[in-house]
Amino acid sequence: MLFLGTGTSVGVPVVGCDCPTCRSPHPKNQRTRTSVLLGLPEGVALVDTAPDLRSQLLREGVGLVHAVLFTHAHADHLLGLDDLRVFAYYLGHHVPLYCEPEVERRIRHMFDYAFDVPPESKASRPRVEFHTVSLDPFRLLGATIVPLRLKHGPLDVLGFRVGNVAYCTDTNAIPDPTLERLRGLDVLVLDCLRERPHPTHFNLEQALEQAARIGARRTLLTHISHELEHEATSRRLPPGVELAYDGLCIPLS
Repeated sequence: MLFLGTGTSVGVPVVGCDCPTCRSPHPKNQRTRTSVLLGLPEGVALVDTAPDLRSQLLREGVGLVHAVLFTHAHADHLLGLDDLRVFAYYLGHHVPLYCEPEVERRIRHMFDYAFDVPPESKASRPRVEFHTVSLDPFRLLGATIVPLRLKHGPLDVLGFRVGNVAYCTDTNAIPDPTLERLRGLDVLVLDCLRERPHPTHFNLEQALEQAARIGARRTLLTHISHELEHEATSRRLPPGVELAYDGLCIPLS
C-alpha cells in the first residue's frame, strides 16, 4: 500500500493559512488529499481519485493504474477522475471503477461529459466502466477485497480490507458487524482529522480509542488536518500508532 495523500479535503498547507504546520518545511506536513494505491498480484488498484491525483502519481513515479475503488462520493475523493483518461489508452480498454450505486450516480452527474458522447469525442474524456460493489467480498486483480461498512456522519461509506490490511478513511463510527471484519489485522489505516471533535470524522482521542478496540498490530492515522503537526503529534501517540504521510509505503500481507 502506497499513501498518495494523507490530508483532509483542503490539503496541508491550507491556502491562506500561516499556522506553524502550514508554514512548516517538514515534508511530512505536506499532505495532499487522501488516497492510496494497492499493489495487488495482477496489477495496481487506486482507492479514490483525489483532486491531486496527477501530481501524486508523478511524484511517486506511478505510470499505470488497472482499477479504481471508491469509498464514497465526496468531492475530495472524486474530482481527480479525469486524470484516469490516459490509462484507458495504456490498458486498451475502459478503466474499471468499483463503487456503490450512489457513487456511480454522482460520478455520472459530475462528469457527464464522459458518458453518452459520440465516438469521436473519446479522446477528450475518461473511459470508464462501472462495477457495483455490495458488502460481499469480491476478487480484483488476483486479490480478495472485503468491503467494510463505515459511517461518515449520516452517510454510509466504504472501507476495504485486503489480506490483513484494512483502509478506513472518512469515518466517525464503525458498526459492530464491521468490527468483526477487522479482527486479526496487521495494519489498520484509520481516519483522524484533528484534536477537536468533528461531526463526521474521528478526532485524535476517538481514533486512539478505536485503534485500541480493534487491536491491529500497527495503526496508521490518515485524513489529517493542519491542526495535527507531524512531529509534535507523533510524540504523543502510544506504541503501535503512527501518523501516515504522503509517500509512505507498507507491504500488503
